[in-house]
This record gives sequence, C-alpha cells and structure tokens, in this order.
Amino acid sequence: MSFIYNLPDEQLNPKQCETDSNALVIIGANGAGKSKLGAWIEQQDLENIHRIGAQRNLNFNENITLKSYSQAEDIVFWGTAEENQKNGKGYRWEWGKSYTTKLMNDFEDVLAALIALKNNENDNFVNQCKKAEETNNEKPHTPVTSIDKLSYIWNDVFPQRDLLIEDSKFYAFLQKNGKEMRYSANQMSDGERSVLYLASQVLCVPKNKILIIDEPEIHLHRSIMNRLWKALEKHRQDCLFIYITHDTQFAAMHGNADKIWIQDYDGEHWKFKKIEDNDLPEELLLDILGNRNNVLFVEGEKNSFDVQLYGALYPSYHIIPCGSCSQVIERTKVFNNNPSLHNCKVYGIIDRDYRSDYEIEKYKENNIFTLNVAEVENLFITEELIRLMAEHMGKEANTTFEEIKKYVIHTRFSHQIESQICQSVVAQIKYKLSCVDISKQNSEKAKASLETAFKSINYEQVSSNETEKFQKILSEQNYADVIKVFNEKGIAKSIGQYFNIDNSSYCTTVISLLNGSKHNDIVAALLPYFPTEIPR
Repeated sequence: MSFIYNLPDEQLNPKQCETDSNALVIIGANGAGKSKLGAWIEQQDLENIHRIGAQRNLNFNENITLKSYSQAEDIVFWGTAEENQKNGKGYRWEWGKSYTTKLMNDFEDVLAALIALKNNENDNFVNQCKKAEETNNEKPHTPVTSIDKLSYIWNDVFPQRDLLIEDSKFYAFLQKNGKEMRYSANQMSDGERSVLYLASQVLCVPKNKILIIDEPEIHLHRSIMNRLWKALEKHRQDCLFIYITHDTQFAAMHGNADKIWIQDYDGEHWKFKKIEDNDLPEELLLDILGNRNNVLFVEGEKNSFDVQLYGALYPSYHIIPCGSCSQVIERTKVFNNNPSLHNCKVYGIIDRDYRSDYEIEKYKENNIFTLNVAEVENLFITEELIRLMAEHMGKEANTTFEEIKKYVIHTRFSHQIESQICQSVVAQIKYKLSCVDISKQNSEKAKASLETAFKSINYEQVSSNETEKFQKILSEQNYADVIKVFNEKGIAKSIGQYFNIDNSSYCTTVISLLNGSKHNDIVAALLPYFPTEIPR
C-alpha cells in the first residue's frame, strides 16, 4: 500500500510525494518551521488530514459526557459539530490565529468519540446477529472494537497494568503486593494520560486519513514512546503517520520510515531534503541535522572529563563523543565528504598519542586536529593549570610546579621511557601500513602491494629515530615537551597529594572550578594546548 502526501515547492505550490511506508518523519532544529510545515500540509487537504497539535491539555472530567459518534467525530476532526463553522477547520484553529500554538482541549471529546464508536460497532454486531437469526444463517464473530484495540495498545505500552472502561469511565488497574488497585484516568500520570489521549485520537479518526502528529515525544518517556507509536501504526495501517519532531532518537528508531530534514526556513519558504540511505550512522546523522551549531567530534564518552573540557573550550559547538580516535577520524571524514547533508562545519579533535608530525599534518587535510599533549588527561597536568590550582589552594605556585615536574619526569617518564619508545615505534609502523593502497583487483596485486610496503618500512630506522627523540626530550627536561609525548593516563590522578587533597579528587576539583568561579582562568590556562585551526 502506498500513500500520497504534499510538500511545498519553491513557490509554495503543493508537490505530490509518494511513500510505501505508513510513517514519515519530518525532523529539524528548533525554529526550523516544522510545526508550520505540518500546518501547511494539513491545509492542502483538510477533509483527509487530521493534525494533532503539540500543545495538548491532558485534563478531563472523570465522567465523560456521551455524544453520538458523528457529533464527537466532528468535534475532534473539525473542532465543532456546527456545519456552518467547519469551513477550513477555522473553528479548530481559531480562524488561522493559532495554527501551531493553540492548546488542544479536546480530551473528553476524544474519549466520547471512542466510546460512541464502540457503541456503534456493538450495535452493528447485534443487528448482524438478529439478521442471521431471521435468515437461519451463522452468526458473525464477535468484533474487535475500538475499545478493545485501545486496551491492546495500552498493554503493549504498560504491560504491568490494565485499562478498564466501566460505565463510560476510564481506570488504570494493577495488582500490587497481592492487592488489586485502581485509579481514575484523570488521576493518571502525564505519561499515562498522554498515551490514553494519543491512542484514542488515532483510533477514533475515520479510515484512510493522514495523521500529522506534532512533537510525538511530549510527556512520553523514551522507554514507552516508540512502543506506543509502533503499536498505533500497526493498528492503523490504513493511515499515513507524519511525525514532526526534533527528537533524533525517535527518528532513528523509525528505521523503515521516510525522513525529511528541514534545512532552513525563512519565515515563508522551507528548504528541505529527503534523507536517503547512506553509510553514516543514522542516529548520529539525525543528531547533527537536529542542531544548528558546528560539530566537534571528540574522543571519550558522554559526561567524561575530556568531554566536559571540550565543552568548556568550545561552548558554541555541538560536542559529540565518539569513544575511540578511529571513530573520530572516520566520522569527521565521512561528514566532510558529504557536505550536502548538513549546513555546519565539522571538525575532529584527537589525542596526540604517538603520532608523527607528518601524520598530524595529513589529518589536518580532513579537519582533524590534535591536542598539544599526548592525551587529553595530560591537560590536567599542564604547567599553567598546575600553577593556577596551586594559587587557588593557597600553595606556592613555583614550588608546587617544580615538585610535580620532578615527579612526572624523574619518577614516571624516565622509568617508562623504554616502553614509551616501543609503543611509539609500533604506532609509527601501524600508520605506515594503514597508508598502503592494497588493490582489491586480485590476490596477486594485493600481495605485491603488501610486499612493497614491507620493504619500504625500515624498522631499525624508525626505532632509532624514536629512541633519539625520546632520549633528547628526557635529557633536556622540557616539561611541555614531556607531556607532549608521554602517554600515561594515570598521572593526573596521582598529583592531588601536592595540593594537599586526595589524588582521586584533583580532576573533579578542576572540573568543578571550570564549571564555576574559575571558568575563564582555567580556559585561558588550557587554550594554548588546543589546535588554533578550530575557531572558537
């Protein structure tokens, strides 16, 4: 089954689009005109499109005022049951004054419509049974009513509790500690009432409609959000669901849905693009499309010290932790090779590690830059930061720095220099091998390319060069040069003693001050160790 919907062209004329999926996700940053686009789509076919606005009043009376289905349906769909006020859904959207901002206050009408629909279904069943009796034919099977479907959906979303409908009243029902408990639907949590409202809306809408849902994630926890919409899509396969959202996880979880990214909106015209299949991680791609800031890929995990440091140094960037340096390199390259997918600048920052100057310069060609320390943890032990922290804690800055310098160079670096040289040699050779162009044409060419690569790598020369470099740095005892090549993550967690605090407290203290009274001072102390090529 395919569905037809309209999107505006450059002159705001409707352009027909077709999809084989019954879900379409329109995603964009805040202020990108998403809700206005949803309103525009609705206005192209008012009789066949039902839009659920983002502003929803989830309060209603315990006793539902019953109505006929046609009356309740008109109130839900058109905003009124009065024929002379239906034109253009003007009553529903206050005659164009609040297409995207009106607070929807139709919860009770939606429940009344669902009850009326169930009553119609039951009446129809009874009439069919009577007719079968009169003609001595087999009676029809008991129908699955709209209320039955609502209960199925509810159980999909909230498997630990049931939904009861008694005498036009809705209840949540559960067993706790061996006791049965029930509470009225108007006393439910925001999430429960939101599920009840949205599910009832979708189920009471007539067949073969387009449903536009603005901000489907409101009031819904991530653990239930996707379960709800998947269940509703399953029960209403006759309808096309158009979701308008900035929630990238919601969009990514709709793997089979078509996705439209709103790139820009000037107040009247939209610029948008359909997201086609690509080799980018979908959730990551959508995360970038959903923001308007430039992007900075970094190593580390969410909420780690290094990510917090990057966030402080680059406050106007969308910081995305990638875990490993290889992921930073790969993602930065891929996004910069697909500029048509985004409107932002994309950079990557990686640790210096054991990289050669040549390797570092090559990465710059792809907007990938390195720190001026071996690894991000070494930012905590830079001379400028040590002096700043010493002064803050009432210590003598020169003395404290000299003590830490001696500890880092003589106690740690000098005793690990052989292993540091070995790891640097291995890193240099690995990089040289990674640059080899191994042909995929056939095995003979691949073998020849690899043999040529092996011959071009002089292990003894690499080892000699790295040994000379490390020994020179050790003999000169230039502290900045030492932390530029010394890869040892544990050092930053071993110098708290020099400030008369626990070793484990030093980094957290720096982060606390960075987020507080010493923010500007710490940023100034660390800035010389960050790449100048990335504008702040």
